[in-house]
Amino acid sequence: MNRVIRPLRDFLHRESASGILILLASLLGLIVANSPLSENYFTVLEWDFNISIGVSLLNLTILKTINYVLMTLFFFVVGLEIKRELTSGHLSSFKNAVTPFIAAIGGMALPAGIYLIIAGDVDANGWGVPVATDIALAVGLLALVGTSAVASLRSFLLALAVIDDIGAILIIALVYSAGVSTSWSFLAAITVAAIYLLNKFGVRSTYVYILFGIALWYCMYKSGVHPTLAGVILGLMTPNILKENSKLHDGDDNQVSVIEWLEERIHPWSSFIIVPLFAFANTGVVITSDSINDAINSPIAWGIFAGLVIGKPIGVLASVFIARKINLGQYPQGAKNVDILATGSAAGIGFTVAIFIANLAFSDPATQDLAIFAVIIASLVSAVFSVLLFKLVSKKP
Repeated sequence: MNRVIRPLRDFLHRESASGILILLASLLGLIVANSPLSENYFTVLEWDFNISIGVSLLNLTILKTINYVLMTLFFFVVGLEIKRELTSGHLSSFKNAVTPFIAAIGGMALPAGIYLIIAGDVDANGWGVPVATDIALAVGLLALVGTSAVASLRSFLLALAVIDDIGAILIIALVYSAGVSTSWSFLAAITVAAIYLLNKFGVRSTYVYILFGIALWYCMYKSGVHPTLAGVILGLMTPNILKENSKLHDGDDNQVSVIEWLEERIHPWSSFIIVPLFAFANTGVVITSDSINDAINSPIAWGIFAGLVIGKPIGVLASVFIARKINLGQYPQGAKNVDILATGSAAGIGFTVAIFIANLAFSDPATQDLAIFAVIIASLVSAVFSVLLFKLVSKKP
């Protein structure tokens, strides 16, 4: 008997559950990094190994394996969800897509601008950090507040976060990929073309695509473009067509697509293992009185904090408000200004993607730790503000 799935419901459920694991893993990372096990924790993460066949092919540490290899699967799922939303989800029609698109643009532009105003003369490269939204934690927060948030806000936030992810992916590709090798980039382009042709001629072997996917990842790794983007490319290239003999049954439309089949297979690994492991490995910041004092006096930390806590909600609300005034887009059904503000605060939970970008934006380890600390605090404050705003709304007659 085929197992019944409901793709959107299952995706949101996994993201909500993953949010709890991310928080626990992050807390554990902080505890271990500030415990007697600290030296062992950092030693294991920095343990390096070399893969070679006559010549050196890969030189990675455990931390880079998590951030470069495992996170490629995370970004593959992101690519799949973007493709599903664009072809058959909330972003498949202009009417549904325009409002969250405008909200996402405002929610990215204002945080970036605030960062540049506060810290642009110190290190302008960090402007990309506060533009990110963590889908798992943001969706999890809306699940936590329950009926305090009108139902339409869940699809609005999901669409906003997906568009936000597209923005973050473009930022990673265009801003934080330095020293790009032309020859390896050309080989990556050839690999993408080969995958397209395989798709065009109806090749359906999963193993063939895995081999070409590995080749694409390696070409991008050698090219200087962040290799996790290979996951996004593969996700976006996945055809949204019927999957034969999937042993799954879609409870919504009775048809299981290749995208839905892949999400059902890979999303649990991404949500429950890879992202929590990333959180554990990347939130291990040593907190001392000196580091707290450094953060308090750092324009970089304040730029990230203000961008996420203030820029996100105000950017989301202002852009949607203006769009409504000029009759471009509409508010989510039943939502008021304060609901949009509260949802914007939920989008201010940057966490996973913000930490990922922070590691790319800053080369100095001390600055990376400072930025990660700011992201953690800002995400917590954004979550608290969002819950309080939703609870305030629910008490109004």
